[in-house]
Amino acid sequence: MKLNIRTAASALALVALAACNNAGSGGEARDSVHAVGSSTVYPFATRVAEAFTRNTDNASPLIESTGTGGGMGLFCAGVGASTPDIVNASRRMKPGEFETCQANGVEAITEIQVGMDGIAFASANGGIDFDLTPEIVYRAVAANPYGEEQTAEMWSDIDPSLPNKPILVYGPPATSGTRDALVELVLIPGCEAGAGMAELEEQDEDRFEAICTEVRTDGAYVEQGEQDNLIVQKIEGNADAIGVFGFSYLEENLDRIHGLTVNGVEPTYENISSFNYIGARPLYIYVKNQHLDAIPGLREFIATWVESWGAGGPLAEVGLVPNPEDVMARQNTAATEFTPLAASDLQ
Repeated sequence: MKLNIRTAASALALVALAACNNAGSGGEARDSVHAVGSSTVYPFATRVAEAFTRNTDNASPLIESTGTGGGMGLFCAGVGASTPDIVNASRRMKPGEFETCQANGVEAITEIQVGMDGIAFASANGGIDFDLTPEIVYRAVAANPYGEEQTAEMWSDIDPSLPNKPILVYGPPATSGTRDALVELVLIPGCEAGAGMAELEEQDEDRFEAICTEVRTDGAYVEQGEQDNLIVQKIEGNADAIGVFGFSYLEENLDRIHGLTVNGVEPTYENISSFNYIGARPLYIYVKNQHLDAIPGLREFIATWVESWGAGGPLAEVGLVPNPEDVMARQNTAATEFTPLAASDLQ
């Protein structure tokens, strides 16, 4: 039986990797790419996996939707066949996560921005429809808006001009990168608009963060796990409900739901790519460099991402907003040279 040089090198690298794996791979080998992480990136990663499987002789990748936070935990647990090769992320890796990776022997990580997305607010076609602002969203879902007791039950309790309908928002859990982006892009700006909040941030940063980021748990904001399609189903079945999820899920379901404006701007491909829409955000994948020559097909899988993420490409067809040209050029380089991420890059 003939064994080509690359296959032999991969096998030897994986054996070496397993031998030094402090997390304990049990010496097991793996012949397919394994990615975990963001539910927002999941549909794009699965589309890439389909093209990769169709166009190469490699085994089908395993793509799991665990949420960004959960995926980071799995990715940073160590090196070896029992750990993922890639974590998909709908926000940037946190410095603390990078430190955990380093402590567990994940010493070389490549960050690749695969494109852009938006945090879309949506409701059922024919359902509740009004213009949102960060302040309205914050006052509706915060546990203690501006440090006060949360008493709003109807949207009209926030502003008499808003619908006299109960506040019901289906959104991402705390482990989700979409939740992180919701906090950073919408809730904190809405919170900062309150009187005295700037002074509070200077005097007591921890209290400021709690007031601005903690969401209510009385049923007005309902966490729906890492399955954004479930949020779509929930709001389709309730004309008074609003859902929060990645833009791609809005794009895929425009026959059932519609996007709500924020500051008068619609969540559209053009508005996200131009950053006119407040919820625009980058999406990432993080690659474990120590697995590049140990896991068969890993380099080719990353190359398939590059082939798929351009304007008019297969990922744009399912809602991914391509990077601006200058950013895309840098990501093309990152996906071929695999320059390790440094802690200072995340500051």
